[in-house]
Amino acid sequence: MKQRPAMSRQPVVCGEDGFSLIEVMLAMVILAFALLGSMGMFQWADHGLQIGANGIRASALATARLEAKRAGSWDVLLTDDLDSDGRPEIEMRDDGAGADAEAGDGIYSASVEDGGISLTWTVQLQEGRSLRAAGSAVIQVRASYPVGRGQRRELRVGTLRANPRYLGA
Repeated sequence: MKQRPAMSRQPVVCGEDGFSLIEVMLAMVILAFALLGSMGMFQWADHGLQIGANGIRASALATARLEAKRAGSWDVLLTDDLDSDGRPEIEMRDDGAGADAEAGDGIYSASVEDGGISLTWTVQLQEGRSLRAAGSAVIQVRASYPVGRGQRRELRVGTLRANPRYLGA
């Protein structure tokens, strides 16, 4: 009969086949802080996007008002039809009230508020003359919009418009 070899006793090596509870908890804490940091970044990015959207909207409103002033007849330069129904809602005045800074300065002003964006437009006739006698007019539109923390940004667009019926003085 054959003899079996004697079993040798070797130390048993334990393999690490998993993570300990402490390692898992530490990883969860690190992940929680990373998520909190990324949430702050998302809020910051959202705020920036809202400011950008307000700026684009303010620019579009100002440009649209300027184009409406350029496209209309010279005779209706000092009136505004805001809802395009054919009837003017605003008659621009040089009376020092509202958006007009000073009465009798030759600058006609009007303003409107739309969704937090303040839109003010002015028409300054050449040398302070009447609408029929003026050879040209400077048209400016100013849009002011909120950027957070009680602050506002302002943008301005303008153009010079000639009276098509002006014969000279």
